[in-house]
Amino acid sequence: MNKQHLEVGQVLEGKVTGIQPYGAFVAINNKVQGLVHISEITYGYVKDINDYLSVDDKIKVKIIDIDEDSGKVSLSIRATEKPPIKHPKQKRHTMTFYQSENEGFNTLKAKLQDWIKQTENRK
Repeated sequence: MNKQHLEVGQVLEGKVTGIQPYGAFVAINNKVQGLVHISEITYGYVKDINDYLSVDDKIKVKIIDIDEDSGKVSLSIRATEKPPIKHPKQKRHTMTFYQSENEGFNTLKAKLQDWIKQTENRK
């Protein structure tokens, strides 16, 4: 298989041939090598590619771009995986305090007992 037979969207098996801080080089066959950019390793933040890949690992990759002029092949591991399920953020319970412009910090002490009573009444 040479570059003429590769198409964007194809999912292939490749072998990691090198790792750099910015990505991993993956051989698709004896003639074609592509790059999996660090942002395409997995979903979420990747600080160190070595935590996810090692040289000689066999991995599944998806072709996401082929630059016809330079011949560079861009690959993605992330595109072969299901995205993680996002859980809705939990609601936070907040209590609102109101203060008029005429009141300062001295009145906070006076209001404290009222606020404690309000909280106890809610239970």
